[in-house]
Amino acid sequence: MTRQAVILVGGKGTRLGALASSTPKPLMAIGGDMVFLDALLLEIIRHGFDDILLLAGHLHEKIRERYCGRSIRGASLRVVVESGPAGTAGALRNAASLLDSTFLLANGDTLFDINLRRLSACLETRPDVLGVLALRRESDSTRYGSVRLQDGYVVAFQEKESGRGPAFINAGAGVFRREMSTFVEETPCSMELDVYPRLAAAHTILGEVFDGYFIDIGTPESLRKARLDLVNRRRPAVFFDRDGVLNHDAGYCHRVDALEWTRGAVETIRLVNETGALAIVVSNQAGVAHGLFCEADIDRFHAEMSTQLAAAGAHIDAFYFCPYHPNAAVAEWRHPDHPDRKPNPGMIRRALAEWPIDLNSSLLIGDKASDMEAARRAGIRGILFQGGDLYASTRSELEHVVALRSRTRTC
Repeated sequence: MTRQAVILVGGKGTRLGALASSTPKPLMAIGGDMVFLDALLLEIIRHGFDDILLLAGHLHEKIRERYCGRSIRGASLRVVVESGPAGTAGALRNAASLLDSTFLLANGDTLFDINLRRLSACLETRPDVLGVLALRRESDSTRYGSVRLQDGYVVAFQEKESGRGPAFINAGAGVFRREMSTFVEETPCSMELDVYPRLAAAHTILGEVFDGYFIDIGTPESLRKARLDLVNRRRPAVFFDRDGVLNHDAGYCHRVDALEWTRGAVETIRLVNETGALAIVVSNQAGVAHGLFCEADIDRFHAEMSTQLAAAGAHIDAFYFCPYHPNAAVAEWRHPDHPDRKPNPGMIRRALAEWPIDLNSSLLIGDKASDMEAARRAGIRGILFQGGDLYASTRSELEHVVALRSRTRTC
């Protein structure tokens, strides 16, 4: 499972002019205390990338001050500072000793709301290539330059301002093997102008086309748009009861080797990922309260689910579980034996507090009447799964949550 994300945050933001004179471009304010890099990090981390390298250069001390040593939603952040201006590719080579065998590489000034796990799954099935680049079709590629595809391979890059009209563009994210850093032959060196064309010439980079929200804050106009779009952005959530919906309920499921997906479960989660909705598990785990296993067992079980999903190009954004109350999805309660007896606001309510969720377009899929009651009390729609193929049973309902994004598969 690809767990590392490398984010390029060293650019000077020349086109932003005075706005970037004393602030790194990724730290442009969006609203309140949020900066653009905050939004990008949350998008990457929710896909299961939990080792984050920030490759800093220009005004690196401000990047270090805000992020170095931090943990965000369980992901650890490190800041790597280049010793001198080395370009985007030079910054990557400077961090070569820290790179995992595969990693997500993203621009720190671009956000592309896509299923990032489709990229990593694609790379894992193609040992003959060194990278998979996320592409987007733009009606006018003048600002970005264009990318030419042939049989799924990226075969050429056209520079900015050299052509107008619709084309595929490099949308600022890709998953790569560590060996791609050997294509950095000198410094300073650019990923876009030097390394990617070399990979294309060697016939070793694929392109995967997505259709999702895209923003590049490189100009004052696009920065203003990002501020309008991102500050109050919400997305639907699909809440899954776990045992009996996603995995076969054999009674107090907690052993990794006993994980058995229900038919169509992985495809259903991937469908949710492709729509842009959040996929969230809410599960009552009474076995912990009964002393049959511990919370660490549940964490390992969920980690195995995440690993298997990643191999299939899918992910769960968050897992919530509660050992003590049969209606803990929404119930407020105090357990008398809980060490500090703190009120539990319920798993769905907790998710609503921790994630930017549009409640009106969210739903819960469960296999019991109590799950439907939990959905009703939370103010969302409930779908009762009564066995069979989860994907076939829920696809039409899920497609109404958010219209499926049109996409072209190359893997």
